[in-house]
Amino acid sequence: MKSLEHIQSTKNARVKEWKKLLTKKGRDQHNLYIVEGFHLVEEAIKKATVEEIMIEEGLDRTSIPENFSITIISSEISRHISDTETPQGIFAICRKSQPGIDLSTHKRLLLFDRVQDPGNIGTMIRTAEAAGMDAVIFGEGSGDLYNPKVIRSAQGSHFHINTAIGNLHEWVEKIKEEGMPVYGTALEGASPYTDAAATDAFALIVGNEGAGVAPDLLTKTTKNLYIPIYGQSESLNVAIAAGILLYHLRK
Repeated sequence: MKSLEHIQSTKNARVKEWKKLLTKKGRDQHNLYIVEGFHLVEEAIKKATVEEIMIEEGLDRTSIPENFSITIISSEISRHISDTETPQGIFAICRKSQPGIDLSTHKRLLLFDRVQDPGNIGTMIRTAEAAGMDAVIFGEGSGDLYNPKVIRSAQGSHFHINTAIGNLHEWVEKIKEEGMPVYGTALEGASPYTDAAATDAFALIVGNEGAGVAPDLLTKTTKNLYIPIYGQSESLNVAIAAGILLYHLRK
């Protein structure tokens, strides 16, 4: 085991730095993020660059490889740096990494246009990974990939799928240049999603929970799709809609 430290007080300088990673400003400033819970820490150990691991005193740490630095923390610190009401007592500090997207090999893409809700974002990342998508692109104004709620909702899927942040107008142009269809989602002026044939390569844009996909983006797509509503609801949750469309569109 690399090192084994003990910290008891929430006033400790390192604890204050960990706490900052619960904010986007802190994550951007340090280029780090925090994951919480046994499953996510295990996934991080396998897939991410882990700077250190913190575990509550008394918890089993035999599953942590010996080459990782471990800090033993009090239950008070565990609650202090947790984003949940009932923390599991194990955390990992990871370095942010976005290896990028190569359109010559990444052929199934999910694009977020100003999607805000962390639960929706995490659920869609998890669904995209389950559906065999290659990458997720966060358009400007979308939520943060490294938000603890996003990571928790994704359940480790963000470790298994490529991600990028950028201007969706530019991405749509690049994708179309590769000969791939780009589908938007809309309630008006759109075709039933069943009109789109399944294919090996495509991009799907989903939009903001309240406003949907921006109209100027919808003018650049190959085709815009809607999912029929048979009941009284005005619309579907964006994560549910994304799941239906991704599984329909992929061959």
